[in-house]
Amino acid sequence: MKSLYKNKNELYQFWKKEALNRSTKHTIIDTILKQSKDGIPKIRSIKEVASSFSISTRTVICILQHARFSIANNLSIDVSSKALRKRGREAILLDPEKVRNIPLCCRTNIRSMSMAWGMEKSTLHRRVKEGAIRSHSNAIKPELIAENMKSRLHFCLSMIDPGTISTNPMFMDTYNHMHIDGKLFFMTKTSEKFYLLPEENDPLCTCKSKKFITKLMFIAVVARPRYDGSSNEEFFGKIGIFPFIYNKPAKRRSKNREVGTLQIKPITSVTKKVIRVFLINNLLPAIQAKRPKSDTRKQIFIQQDNVKPHIHANDVEFLEAASKDGFGIQLSFQPPNSPDLNVLELGFFRAIQSLQHQEAPKNIDELVTAIEKSFDEFPVEKLNHVFFDFANVHDRGYESKWEQQL
Repeated sequence: MKSLYKNKNELYQFWKKEALNRSTKHTIIDTILKQSKDGIPKIRSIKEVASSFSISTRTVICILQHARFSIANNLSIDVSSKALRKRGREAILLDPEKVRNIPLCCRTNIRSMSMAWGMEKSTLHRRVKEGAIRSHSNAIKPELIAENMKSRLHFCLSMIDPGTISTNPMFMDTYNHMHIDGKLFFMTKTSEKFYLLPEENDPLCTCKSKKFITKLMFIAVVARPRYDGSSNEEFFGKIGIFPFIYNKPAKRRSKNREVGTLQIKPITSVTKKVIRVFLINNLLPAIQAKRPKSDTRKQIFIQQDNVKPHIHANDVEFLEAASKDGFGIQLSFQPPNSPDLNVLELGFFRAIQSLQHQEAPKNIDELVTAIEKSFDEFPVEKLNHVFFDFANVHDRGYESKWEQQL
């Protein structure tokens, strides 16, 4: 029988396209051999078999050629599909011990790791795509000494409800805990990424010095949002975000303003005195105006970090102002070297900063407006999620009231 295929590659591609299982191929061979005369198959029988199995006549001829070759060479008839056989060179296996012996300093990128391993970069890249090697971004964490660890443990234990310690320890809802922290917001980033059309020109961003980009200090205060039994929002949790600015009249006339026009200027030196005035004149009125009415008689704890400008928890002037009108507000400090125990540092500031850069402010006025707008537009649901990350109740192994109230 004359072959209809010019070379082996064409035959392999045809087998790969119309691969059949072994039992079907054996059935095709037996059917045609029964209808053949003196071992020569009939064209009519080939067409009938091809029609009954919904395949082409070329596929049937290919199966017969394969079987005839096996019989002529005294071999068992093997009609297994060539498409299922592995082809190409063998993959270079990964030796885990050899990878572990490579220093971490030589595993920062594919180029350095391939040189230390003695392997091609393309091969190493394939192992990464296959999942045999994973990429990891490592961030520097604060170093904790023994005293820091004790403070963190004491802080976490103080969050447990005293009435549940003997039976089933659960964390307090911490609805009366507020988090306060400061953050420097910059007018722009030193490097920005854009998506442009091929014919668009590259944008030009200029600044006199990258070391002196305009920046402004803000202090934000948030509490945990509250929901009723029907998941309706009762308290959105965002107390406020306040810039450290002051108004200064312009000394000279320009094309943009007249002499004496009030201009917003940033407070460059934030001291304890400035913090105290801010807390008394801005924070306390905001808490009294936005806190739920059900917490009028409850003690409020304002958690702050340990930077030097923050006032002491027993500051006389602050306690005197905080105790007016029947309010009970107390300052507290988070454990040292523990930014992960502050909701604002966990992810709130990062989200606010991302929203602020989308506004592209050009001056101090626009920067203040962009920060306040980003603070107001931040979803309350995401703020509640950040509080759950702060609690980390799943890793601690306790069933919390926070989970029961969701």
